[in-house]
This record gives sequence, C-alpha cells and structure tokens, in this order.
Amino acid sequence: MAKYHLPSGMRYSTLEERKEVYAEEFNLQKVAEWFGPLLGNTKFAVIMGRHTKIFLEKYREDAATTIIIDEYKDLKDVQSQILDFLPEAVYYDRNIYDADGQVIGQELAFDLDPENVTCPVHGTLADKLKRRQGLSFCELELDIVQKEAVGLYEYLDRRFSDLRLVYSGRGFHVHVFDQDACKLTSQERLGLAQEVKQAGFHIDEWVTSGEYRLIRLPYSLNGLVSRIVLPLKKEELESFDAVHDSRCRPKFLG
Repeated sequence: MAKYHLPSGMRYSTLEERKEVYAEEFNLQKVAEWFGPLLGNTKFAVIMGRHTKIFLEKYREDAATTIIIDEYKDLKDVQSQILDFLPEAVYYDRNIYDADGQVIGQELAFDLDPENVTCPVHGTLADKLKRRQGLSFCELELDIVQKEAVGLYEYLDRRFSDLRLVYSGRGFHVHVFDQDACKLTSQERLGLAQEVKQAGFHIDEWVTSGEYRLIRLPYSLNGLVSRIVLPLKKEELESFDAVHDSRCRPKFLG
C-alpha cells in the first residue's frame, strides 16, 4: 500500500516517537482543563495502525480496530494505557454519560478535513479515492480548509456562545459546548449539518449528525502527520501556520 501524500515536513510517526510523545509531552493538566467537570464519565478510544500500518506486533489482529478505553482510574491511567497501545490516533467519545453509563447528551462538533475540499491541483475527494489517496492532502487544501474554519466559526458564533477551535493535525474541528446544543436530537443535528453544508462548508456530516461520535483528543499525537492536536483561539486561526507552528510540532521533529 502506497503512503499518503502529505505536505512537506509532515510524515508518519514511528512507534518510538509515539512513545516519546505520550511519555514526555502529553499534557494531562491541559486535557483535564479541556473536559472540566465532564471528565469523570468520558470514554476514550485508540486506533493502533489503521492508516499508517505501523503498530506493535502484539496488536496485529486489532491494528485497524477502534479500541474503547472506558475503565480507568484517572487520566494518568489513561496515559498508561495509551503507552501500552502506542496508537496512531487517540479519540474521545462525545457522548455524555451519567454515573450509570446512560447517554444523556452529546457534544456537538463540526469536522473540516482537507481531503473533502476540491483542490485545483489534486481534484475532488472522488478523484483522490480513485488513486487510493483518500487521506492525502497538500498545503493548498490545508489553506482552503483553514479559511473555511474561520468562516464556519463566525457562522456558528451567531447561534452558539461556547465555541472551541482545534487543529486536528490535518484539518480543523469546531466544538460546541453550549448545554442546549448537547441536548439536540439526531434529527436536529442532521438538519444543522445539512444547513451548514448548504452554506458552503465542507464538513463531515457523520460527525455533526452524531452518527460518528468519536473525535480526536486535544493534546494527543496525530501519528499520520506527526502533529500535536492543538486547541486554538479564534484570533489565532487566520494567521496559524499548520505545518510549521512549534506548538503542534512534537520534539522528535527537532
């Protein structure tokens, strides 16, 4: 299988590099701050090597599987489990659970990925899939989707009050933490996703509708591109350099 084409300076992380990041750079305090009081019942998830084909031999049979981490004492224990798996990606479950494990809501989120935009050089997503390069992207596509993230934030800011932006390593996520948004029905979420797409934004409809409830964990490593998943302030976004910003470059890149 051919590797995905990525912007210059981005590459797959090795197992040793993943270990270094989660042992030395993974900021548990900032992760805790991201969740606040919701942390207690949050479920996490890892994927070892679905896209990179880099994984520990002992997990070969589960390399492409999504493994849920729902039994842990605290974030230090989650970190320990991540270090055991050394995954290419770490996510969290946007469902909100009560103490009995019942779903009582879901965090609303919008996912903008560069492969979903039409590139004047590399074409549409369908074109990329034909070349088996569905997750490939270039700096031009990254720039297009970054401008979309600015517009999407401003579009949503007219309706919601507690928005957070995250650079996922490949694209951008807009998280909505308004309590009312967490109570939206599946039909309401789907309607909102369709409205946003009609407004011209290339979002992943599955994420917003809630069909796909996992989203990349802030401050984790995106092992496909060797970038730290980084929350951003709105005023930082327009001038943000997704490829070179030192805050999202792990130490192993120098």
